[in-house]
Parts: sequence; C-alpha cells; structure tokens
Amino acid sequence: MKLSRLLPSLALTISALGLAMGPQAQAQDFPKQPIKLVVPWAPGGNVDITARAVAPTMSELLGQQVIVENKPGAGGFIGSTGVVKSNPDGYTLLLGSSGSISIAPALTPNAPYSPVTDLVAIGPIHAVPIVLSASAKGPMKNFADFSARAKTDKNPISVGSAGNGSTQHLALELLALKMGVKLNHIPYKGSGPALVDVIGGQVDTMMDQLTASLQHIKSGALIPLAQTGKTRSPLLPNVPTFEELGVKDFDMMTYTGIFGPKGMPQPVVDKLTKALKDTLARDSVKDRFTALGVEIITLDRAAFQEYVIKDYNTNKEIGKAANIVLN
Repeated sequence: MKLSRLLPSLALTISALGLAMGPQAQAQDFPKQPIKLVVPWAPGGNVDITARAVAPTMSELLGQQVIVENKPGAGGFIGSTGVVKSNPDGYTLLLGSSGSISIAPALTPNAPYSPVTDLVAIGPIHAVPIVLSASAKGPMKNFADFSARAKTDKNPISVGSAGNGSTQHLALELLALKMGVKLNHIPYKGSGPALVDVIGGQVDTMMDQLTASLQHIKSGALIPLAQTGKTRSPLLPNVPTFEELGVKDFDMMTYTGIFGPKGMPQPVVDKLTKALKDTLARDSVKDRFTALGVEIITLDRAAFQEYVIKDYNTNKEIGKAANIVLN
C-alpha cells in the first residue's frame, strides 16, 4: 500500500484510539489544577461549615487544593446556576443541600435548573432529621396527644417553621396531608425566632431540624413528639419515628452532598466520589460532624442520586397540593 493511502487510515486509527482513551486519560491526569467547591450561601452557615469540613482532606487525597467559594444570592440559585452552566470537567463543583437542590427548583416556576436534568451527584455528606416538638408549657406530651387534638380540635394546631418553602414547612404540610388534618403554619425568618415563640408557649409546636432544636429538647423547654427518618437518630434514641407511629413513607430529612454539572466524564466522577467517600471515613472528619450533631450518609452515589430525585418529586407534589410557590 502506498504511503499516501496509509497516512489517512493511520490518522483515523490514532484519532479513534484517542477518543477511546480520552476519559481514562482524563481521569488519570485529573486533577491538574485546583477545584472550586461552590457554596451558594454566605459564609458561616451549615452548608459553608460542611464544605470547609471536607475540603482539606479532599485536597490532600486529590493532590490539588479544593477551594471553597461562596456565591450567595437568590435563595441559592446564583451559585448553583453558575455550577450548572460551568464546563463539566470536574473543576467546578457544588456543595448542594436539600434547600438548593430539591426544594427551590421544585417550588419555583421556571427554575433555572433541575436536579434531574442538570446535575449529577458526586456523593452524599450528611443528613439531619426533622423533629416535631411541642412547647413544654402546653398540654401535648406525646404524638398521641398531637394526633388527638389535630383530629378533633376546631382550632388547628399552630406549627412554627424556619420559613415558607423550607424543608420544615414542607415536612409539616406533608404530615397534614398524610394525617388528613389541617395545621396552622406559622412561618418565621429562621429557626431562632420560631423557637423563641414555641418555647414561650405562643406557638403550640415546631417542625425543625434536630440540630437546631436539640439543646432546647435537652433542657426540657421542648418536648419531642416524633422524628423523620427510617430509623431513630442516635441523638434522640427514645423518640419514635413517624413511621413507627403509623405515618408511613415520611422520612423527609435535610441533606448535603457534592454535585457537578451533567456531562462530566464518568472516570472523573468516580475519582471525585472516591475522594469524598475516603474523606468521610477519616476519624477527624467523622468527629467534626459528630460534634455538629449530624449523621454521615452511607448511601452510594447511585442511591443518593435516586433519593435526591425522589425528594425533588415529592416536594413538587407537596407544593402543588399545599399551593406553595417560591418567587
């Protein structure tokens, strides 16, 4: 065969081999530069603390610095949308939470992204159950008291939350739907002011993250009635889950995890997933999260992705049924 005929054929073969080896070579070389871990909230909050707890060990394991970058605004949409629109090369990641991943997109008309079509889960980090608590100054001492009053009293039980469209708000609306009762939602700008009124007896009950309510439960100012999740939190081993109390399929939790834009090469995703998993296995990191009162999620990446999508779809259903819309 003449050289002139051989060269095009050889070029095609080399090109095909390059394409076939591309993702593997990418993963082998990855990362070659620092990785941005975007937090779509201001510094100091739960999501920011979580990012800064995992970034140092991930940096060590990956051999490149993982830089936490705060991009707050628009209820988490600004930072999250920036990651969605970034180059899917693994160098721009999102520290996502239930609020920015499966609540805001579910309740916002024409949301700029969807966890189903625009994001891929790298892996979960931790989860916090939601606890329904009553004021110690009120008459409700257990979930049976709550249920009896909710089903018979003409005046709906008042339930405080951290705000409209929060996980706590959706949890109480889902509880009302499952029990077939009406509850009087009292939204606040955060858990802090809501807890003040519940402890003071101005509001009957509170649906809140366990970590926010725990110190008041321990002091006796709040009486825990039930908690979400498939199993009891080790922080509240004597408090039954809603499932145990007959409220089925009610395991709504707040969660955090790392996500990237859709289209990332699978070998790169795999490398990031392993680094996160190995990070969460470190005693120093586990101790940090134990001190924060949160539970490390042990789901694998695929199961976590399924959980996120299920949570997103559930939130859409709750929003439609309870007419919850975020602007």
